[in-house]
Amino acid sequence: MHIRVINPNTTQAMTDTIGTAAKAVAASGTRISATQPDSGPVSIESHFDEAVSVLGVLDEIRAGERENVDAYIIACFGDPGLNAARELTRAPVIGIAEAAFHAATLISTRFSVVTTLPRTTIIAEHLLDSYGMASRCRRVRAADIPVLELEANPDLALERIIEECLKAKQEDGIGAIVLGCGGMADLTPQISAAVGLPIVEGVTAAVKLAEALVGLGLQTSKHGDLDFPLPKPFTGRFAEYSNLTPD
Repeated sequence: MHIRVINPNTTQAMTDTIGTAAKAVAASGTRISATQPDSGPVSIESHFDEAVSVLGVLDEIRAGERENVDAYIIACFGDPGLNAARELTRAPVIGIAEAAFHAATLISTRFSVVTTLPRTTIIAEHLLDSYGMASRCRRVRAADIPVLELEANPDLALERIIEECLKAKQEDGIGAIVLGCGGMADLTPQISAAVGLPIVEGVTAAVKLAEALVGLGLQTSKHGDLDFPLPKPFTGRFAEYSNLTPD
């Protein structure tokens, strides 16, 4: 099977990190391709960044449909454009936050999230509410590092993430920790060894969930709100989206 892992930002180094982590856990018969949009934010750290990134994600889905991709992963912890992406394909589309939350509930009764900047904790809390997971999460914490510091200053970033994870272990009464950024995809072994708790990382969790869904023959339902978008005219710079039909 072919799984397309989409980094919604435009930083190639982060796309490479995400792709490497995905390939490390993929089954021997799974092909992983990691892509990013041509245009958009270099990192996603706000509602505005997420909104701007969505069209790039959707363009990557449309490109994948021409390549008969079997499943897609949106590798940003805000899951930007998740349901819009699901409208464009019958293939499963998995957001890394949703995947990580579900995986954490299968191995612990309570978990905490450790993410990057304090403002993104609120975005994660919104997602927990919308996914019905808020009662399972004790706290969303921030290591107070910009996303791109994960690439530019990895040693300091890792130190701060571990520090916050240890605080979560000591203070939150939890059984597992969810890492709240796709850029943390390669840090799981180091953090797990330092913290001594199960560490759930969304990119790798999403790969295994995607493999399971494809293996079960389960596709995105086209009955109801996730049906293909109604073909209609779009104007101005969005004219290319006029009268879309399934590829």
